[in-house]
Amino acid sequence: MPSAPADYRRIADELTAKINSGELPPGTKLPSTAQLADQYDVSPATVYRAVSLLHDRDLVVGHSGRGVYVAEK
Repeated sequence: MPSAPADYRRIADELTAKINSGELPPGTKLPSTAQLADQYDVSPATVYRAVSLLHDRDLVVGHSGRGVYVAEK
């Protein structure tokens, strides 16, 4: 029986779907790590891994001290 995806992958996949659908258009600031951790009921480290996946997929860009934003296509 297949196991459920790891939480960080599930979060990354959900955010990817929102970005690809236009629900989160380019330039949109993502919620903070703490906000996403509360929303998904996971640790901040799990959110950090999810956002790292989004970076790897070239879907978001980080601006030091300002947050993480959906990348321009």
